[in-house]
Amino acid sequence: MTSPQANASPLRQRMTDDMRMRQLAPKTQDTNLRIVREFARFLGRSPDTATVEDLRRYQLHLVDHGTSPVSLNHAITGLKFFFEDTLDRPDLMVRMHPVRVPRTLPVVLSPDEVRRLIEAAGNPKHQTALSVVRR
Repeated sequence: MTSPQANASPLRQRMTDDMRMRQLAPKTQDTNLRIVREFARFLGRSPDTATVEDLRRYQLHLVDHGTSPVSLNHAITGLKFFFEDTLDRPDLMVRMHPVRVPRTLPVVLSPDEVRRLIEAAGNPKHQTALSVVRR
């Protein structure tokens, strides 16, 4: 959980305060801080000195290192909060766009597979529960 820290940089403290004002969940706050920290590590300097090109290179870096679409979108969201809300620099995010997350269809069991699943449950109570679920 994020909380004011005496050793936090003024920029980190400002971002933390901004997230607290927006009442973001503690896990979201921690994730956003981690994302900005990783971006700063990539840059090798303070993230508030980043350019549009730096952000573009970072997104390409994440893609080239196999970052999943969901994680990539989390990174974009965290950086967007930092640049738009904390720094008031929405112009830096113009080339950062969320990526499409492929949708997968659920696996549907065949009637025979459902029958075998119900039979595999030895307890009649469990068989009844599974029978009700399939309808």
